[in-house]
Amino acid sequence: MGGSQNSVASVLLVVSIFMCYCFERGWCSTVSYDHRALVIDGKRRVLQSGSIHYPRATPEVWPDIIRKSKEGGLDVIETYVFWNYHEPTRGKYYFEGRFDLVRFVKTVHEAGLMVHLRIGPYVCAEWNYGGFPIWLHFIPGIQFRTTNKVFKEEMARFLAKIVNLMKEENLFASQGGPIILAQVENEYGNVEWAYGVAGELYIKWAAETAVSLNTSVPWVMCAQEDAPDPILNTCNGFYCDQFTPNSPSKPKMWTENYSGWFLSFGYAIPYRPVEDLAFAVARFFETGGTFHNYYMYFGGTNFGRTAGGPLVATSYDYDAPIDEYGFIRQPKWGHLRDLHKAIKQCEEYLISSDPTHQQLGKNLEAHIYYKSADDCAAFLANFDSKSDANVTFNGNSYFLPAWSVSILPDCKNVIFNTAKVVSQRNLGDVSLSHSSSVNEISLEHTVWSWYEEEVGIWGNNSFTEPGLLEQINTTKDVSDFLWYSTSIYVNADEKKDVVLNIKSLGHAAQVYVNKHLIGFGYGNHDDPSFSLAEKISLNEGNNTLDILSMMIGVQNYGPWFDVQGAGLFSVVLIGSSKGKDSLSSGKWTYEVGLEGENLGLDKVSLANSSLWMHGTSLPVNKSLIWYKGYFIAPEGTGPLPLNLTSMGKGQAWVNGQSIGRYWSAYLSPSKGCTENCDYRGTYNSFKCLKKCGQPAQTLYHIPRSWVHSGENLLVLHEELGGDPSRISVMTRTGLEICSVVSEDDPPPVDSWKSNLEFKSLVPEVRLSCEQGWHITSIKFASFGTPAGSCGTFSLGNCHADKLSLVQEACIGREECSISVSAANLGDPCAGVPKRFAVEALCSY
Repeated sequence: MGGSQNSVASVLLVVSIFMCYCFERGWCSTVSYDHRALVIDGKRRVLQSGSIHYPRATPEVWPDIIRKSKEGGLDVIETYVFWNYHEPTRGKYYFEGRFDLVRFVKTVHEAGLMVHLRIGPYVCAEWNYGGFPIWLHFIPGIQFRTTNKVFKEEMARFLAKIVNLMKEENLFASQGGPIILAQVENEYGNVEWAYGVAGELYIKWAAETAVSLNTSVPWVMCAQEDAPDPILNTCNGFYCDQFTPNSPSKPKMWTENYSGWFLSFGYAIPYRPVEDLAFAVARFFETGGTFHNYYMYFGGTNFGRTAGGPLVATSYDYDAPIDEYGFIRQPKWGHLRDLHKAIKQCEEYLISSDPTHQQLGKNLEAHIYYKSADDCAAFLANFDSKSDANVTFNGNSYFLPAWSVSILPDCKNVIFNTAKVVSQRNLGDVSLSHSSSVNEISLEHTVWSWYEEEVGIWGNNSFTEPGLLEQINTTKDVSDFLWYSTSIYVNADEKKDVVLNIKSLGHAAQVYVNKHLIGFGYGNHDDPSFSLAEKISLNEGNNTLDILSMMIGVQNYGPWFDVQGAGLFSVVLIGSSKGKDSLSSGKWTYEVGLEGENLGLDKVSLANSSLWMHGTSLPVNKSLIWYKGYFIAPEGTGPLPLNLTSMGKGQAWVNGQSIGRYWSAYLSPSKGCTENCDYRGTYNSFKCLKKCGQPAQTLYHIPRSWVHSGENLLVLHEELGGDPSRISVMTRTGLEICSVVSEDDPPPVDSWKSNLEFKSLVPEVRLSCEQGWHITSIKFASFGTPAGSCGTFSLGNCHADKLSLVQEACIGREECSISVSAANLGDPCAGVPKRFAVEALCSY
């Protein structure tokens, strides 16, 4: 009896301490779910989320990116956790710099947003090896992502490490922190078939392991139809309106809505029209969704060798609402912000009932949400990909453009249509535009030094083995490079002119005969394997054959991706005296990595080393050469794109920090692009492409925090051949913006309060600069029938010059707004539909 009383007293003491702690820190939250939504502190919530991966930016810019996300209407930030960089060596952890997970989560919390922590620990994410540490592969007897005892022990250990770290820092919602969701595994449902019954058992084990960690928040498994209770199964894809959870007790959640697509070397640049993205989001909430996440909201940069494989580019911009450099991408950011506000106006209705469906015609429908019998909000949809329509709903007539959704927070007034973009637009793209608003500093007069690599075996760590070794098992991913070297002996009576045929699992290879470069072969993202056939002339006697095999990111996706190989698997001489002579099974000498890597030429400490050569004639267009130069960073505080158009393939470092792999010589196909992609109809990653016939990427992100006043060290390792004297460093000093709003457009979404108030309001032109920038000039302002579009405006037949009015309202301000009505702007042509077009310049 006494023991029981002590036990109760202990529990009460713990509860009291916990309550006091929560009171001191702020409110602690309970998080659960029902069939409609996540339930936070007893109330259903409609939540907008966006993916931001902390290592793809620097800590210095995290607050600004998160602030812009919040201003864009997000409630939640979603991030993966990257095992391979947090535990680079088994048992030794790293949580510093760009990998300071705790600091990132706290930064989100300080901004007043919540966190969905996707621990995985498999993440995919176009990240090297899908986030698995390479040492995991070499544990005896291990098999990844299946009922393998060794793997499960390692996975459980890392899951516990991250959960305990978050608990120690009081970062779960029940502790007063921002974490409301956690994810275990990632898109396993896409590959589960390959693992058979073992895959099913593995998913059950992963779910049980996650729940046993007592996070006090729900766990998620995305793209996992058989996610066992109480795990939430969620949807990933371009559209998720037709998704249904695997239990009637679970809400409809979308963890990855692709804002665009990732970029690969050798491919054109994918983009997704905002009208289609907004349509997909609105359809999801229309059909019962209450939690939605953009993948990505800010994509960022694959610094160093973090990009996955094969051939994923360094830029991870993803055509996201916030671009790679941290600038707001308009009109995507603004149109989605307005969409989020419109959905928030409907939140009380969305959480009060399930949707009622009403057919309005072919490919036309409405979904209505009721708070009471005569109090409702509605979504009207036209999902026809070609035909606009007029529909009757609730006794009123509405125009629905093809492939659009209208939102009516009172079942009467349309405050937002996904196909009608009235938000501000930016002219060009900060990361691609060359204009008077970009300050570009050429490195033409830089004094360059260089170091030429030894071709073939260069050090004392080489070794000889029979046959061709698989590359990843040989290099253990400490380097992208592996030298395969052998000799070919030719007798006096043998043929000297033959064809050298090489086959590789990927990803690229340079071939040298007698130390002369004779060929370069490479694959692509979808098929990294390749073959190379070159005619060669051999000398009588001994000939050297040196092949430099190159990795461009370790595979990160697919069933059994962890055992997918790379490197050479066949080397054959064709046309020799023997007819066909295979060298594959002969003796080969191997060297892991490059001589310059071993010397540490990328490091600041070797900048003044005598290893570097100097001279009046800079060697250009040479393979396997290192360059060293200095640059003065352009003035300002913004990020710096490094223009590497003149280079071939390699890697670049600034002040010892790797800004990633470059491959300017690999051009995308010349066909398949469109600058004006029709947003109507189902989107896929190849539907909307730009920059055909050009490199996937020419500009490389240098974070401003990586440079300093005075000279900054730039080191490049060039593998194919380029001209460093034509490199330049850029920064944006201004941004041209524009807005076009018609008289009959709805008033701004955030002005909605009630039917009567909304009817008395008028549309507005709104202009906004980046924080700290100001509107410095107005380039065009006309009310009437202006012709053209942003950047090409011209006066129409009906024109009222409003330049001075806009100048007075906007010059010197960070943002401004002007009502679009004849009462405010005058009426140059009564009875003619008019629009107000304004173009301005933001500068800092």
